[in-house]
Amino acid sequence: MSEFDLTGRTALVTGGSRGLGREMALAFAHAGADVVIASRKLEACQTVAREVEALGRRALPVAAHVGRWEDNDRLAEAAFAQFGRVDILVNNAGMSPLAPSLAETSEALFDKIVDVNFKGPFRLSVLVGERMAAGEGGAIINLSSTAAFKPEPHTIPYGGAKAAVCAMTVALAKAYAPKVRVNCIAPGPFLTDVSTAWRENKTYEQSLGLKRFGRPQEIVGTALYLASDASSYVTGQVIRVDGGSW
Repeated sequence: MSEFDLTGRTALVTGGSRGLGREMALAFAHAGADVVIASRKLEACQTVAREVEALGRRALPVAAHVGRWEDNDRLAEAAFAQFGRVDILVNNAGMSPLAPSLAETSEALFDKIVDVNFKGPFRLSVLVGERMAAGEGGAIINLSSTAAFKPEPHTIPYGGAKAAVCAMTVALAKAYAPKVRVNCIAPGPFLTDVSTAWRENKTYEQSLGLKRFGRPQEIVGTALYLASDASSYVTGQVIRVDGGSW
């Protein structure tokens, strides 16, 4: 299991205060990493930071809105100033609000969805990836969605942004090779606190290969694999963790 050991490394997780992000942040700490937890609400980040510190690791909570260019710049600087390095970057923060209809999708809503789901991960990946490539290397993990592969009319901006994340993953893997590995996880339906709109949809649940929705902790195995030396020959890949969303 030594290949999964993250001792001496620093991980930066956006959207790290709840849901899948929190699970990944705590898993990295369990594996030995110090963790930068970023989300819009500082108090929520501080709560997870205390959980990380209770595991004997160092933590840095940072309030940042990844849809804003300048917040990503500030987040990257804070991480490097505190720890001197970022070995693992997880672009997990995202949002998927729905408009009343296609025609009623406002420009502001469209821009907000693209900003958080694509623009932010691009900017933060470049800021951190450049320094990884100039230093000792590292691993970048992007979070896409099965919406990138199964586009639906009501999620066009979101699915489009997540498809862009998949394309970006391959392009950045080429840009920062050979020292930086860039991969992507495409989650299916997980029972997080934002799943209220569909968690009681039994037809949807039974359409999945495993006949159930995912538990947040079930993202951890794939995240640890991609963050660690266990995946040392894996880059530019999109791995679906979706319970069989065919």
